[in-house]
Amino acid sequence: QVHLVESGGGSVQAGGSLTLSCEVSGFTNSNYCMAWFRQAHGKAREGVAVFCTGNQMRYYVDSVKGRFTISQDNNSRTLYLLMSSLKVEDSAMYYCAERGGLLPYNMIFLEESYNYWGQGTQVTVSP
Repeated sequence: QVHLVESGGGSVQAGGSLTLSCEVSGFTNSNYCMAWFRQAHGKAREGVAVFCTGNQMRYYVDSVKGRFTISQDNNSRTLYLLMSSLKVEDSAMYYCAERGGLLPYNMIFLEESYNYWGQGTQVTVSP
């Protein structure tokens, strides 16, 4: 059974940094995509960053480009999201997600593209 467990969330002032982690267990595919999504209070869940092993590509939504970096530890398969220059509007519950295989570009930020989800970790950015 696949389990994803996020950690690293917390409260930070605007301009600060946080690194989120997502520990993965039970997933044995060598070709997969992993993603970070976020959901702010009262808003829809949105894809933030995606990493796919098949093409070693990293994708970012425009609002976080240049500020967030997605990476993965090859041994443990732990997924990370380094967030810097944080803004108040980055405040949200952050979720990691995973699916086997590649995804076409127009599907990488869609919730329905991913089969497995973690429970989330809260990030709060104050002014």
